[in-house]
Amino acid sequence: MRFKILTLLSLILLFSSCKKNAENNKVAPLKEGNAQGISERNIMDLDYIEYALDQKVDTIVQDWDEYTQIQDVIDEVKTTDLSFFNDNEKAIKLLLKDLKVNIPEPLKAASIEARLLVVETKLYKLESLSNLSSTSKEELLSTIEEFLVAFSNLNLQMNKKIEFDTRVIEKP
Repeated sequence: MRFKILTLLSLILLFSSCKKNAENNKVAPLKEGNAQGISERNIMDLDYIEYALDQKVDTIVQDWDEYTQIQDVIDEVKTTDLSFFNDNEKAIKLLLKDLKVNIPEPLKAASIEARLLVVETKLYKLESLSNLSSTSKEELLSTIEEFLVAFSNLNLQMNKKIEFDTRVIEKP
């Protein structure tokens, strides 16, 4: 009789403990659009120099809408929001085309057009890798870093162009 009661209590304890383990093993869902598990901390830990725009350049690009849109994409990428790249191919092509066509007159130079081409290439690379399910976290972080570096170098080149243009050199 005692053996039956002891067996019954053991089975009840066994079944109740299994239920608790099943509840504890639930996996927290990842943020949508971020299937690779990248966090803002991962992006903040990327090693690159971020150049800000000079005040003179800032007033020039203030009316350059395409640059502002790219800046918004950069801000979204820094917060791990890669939703801009999901099924948005036509909008990306149009944005990049207009970005190159509508360069403000003081910034029209071969060096800036070259930097825009690099930004375009890195943006397309980030788009393709963010839409692949087989992309590793490290590979995506590396591509995000390349994109951020390319945009930062564009800012640096615009700063240098305006600085060079405003420099007055007196000839003897």
